[in-house]
Amino acid sequence: MYSMAQESNATASITSADVARLAGVSRATVSFVLNNTQAHRVSDATRARVLAAAQQLGYVPHAAARSLRAGRSNLVLIPASVAAVGGLVSSWLDDLHTELERHGLIAVLHAGRYADAAVGARAWAELRPAAILALDGDRLTSRAVDVLQRAGVALLAFAARPVAGAHTFAFDHARVGEVAAEHLVSRGRERIGVIMPGERGLDIFAQPRLAGAQGVASRSAATVTPVPMNYTRESAAEVADRWPSLGLDAVFAYNDEYATLLMHALQDRGIVIPEEVAVVGADDLVPSALQRPPLTTVRLEVPSPALVADTIDALLKGTGVPDAPPNDAVLVSRQSS
Repeated sequence: MYSMAQESNATASITSADVARLAGVSRATVSFVLNNTQAHRVSDATRARVLAAAQQLGYVPHAAARSLRAGRSNLVLIPASVAAVGGLVSSWLDDLHTELERHGLIAVLHAGRYADAAVGARAWAELRPAAILALDGDRLTSRAVDVLQRAGVALLAFAARPVAGAHTFAFDHARVGEVAAEHLVSRGRERIGVIMPGERGLDIFAQPRLAGAQGVASRSAATVTPVPMNYTRESAAEVADRWPSLGLDAVFAYNDEYATLLMHALQDRGIVIPEEVAVVGADDLVPSALQRPPLTTVRLEVPSPALVADTIDALLKGTGVPDAPPNDAVLVSRQSS
């Protein structure tokens, strides 16, 4: 018969004291081994005994306690909506995870959305990360930065302009819209639609891209019309059905995925690309060159995951940060425009 005592034992948390008893060492030795403390010498035999005991018991070190001992955690918090993590970003983040692990750091996505940047900063600071990587650094306010500085959190931001109190990588989404619109205007297009994704969290990138296109239109005879669209076949079909009434001769989509979705919907309705509608995407995803016709796109050079990880590590150690190469939006011209 299964007793209450057995149930209690089965669900009790395994502690470092349990590991120490099984390995026949002190709790301090367990801490030295599992935290890889270099200042204390532990023999290879003892280290192996501790690791074997921890594995046998299924012991997992307490991150919060380890953070208190070290003075900081090993977490790098990345505030980002799940919707914003498309194919390009998810692949980049996957590589960043690997690069951060080289420095003993762990990347954690935080999907919370806050209208007030300072409120968001307080929520992030409560998690006590070692550093924060703000992919939408343009939204950071001085109050938000102050909150993070007081919490001792290193801050790295991707932003169009330098963010006071943060190490900033230049990353201007407005320039993507500018390059796309400049290309379309140079091809004689005057009525440009800009696809605005309906998914939550994408406006932080879509709005600057729209503004960049609008800036080009204001300096030319072209007009820009925002066109809402969700990332679904149904939404693309609805936009394609309305296309004749929109009177547009070109479209700049939020990214290649939205561009491809809309391009196929337009073609299904007999609209010829690029003769009737020129199409430009963004991000230069691999499938863009495989479309029929191949998709013109705008590539915004992204700092490499290795560079970002090395920069975060340098910020935490207080050493010199590596130089970042300049980046800009680059047009990749193909047959769709």
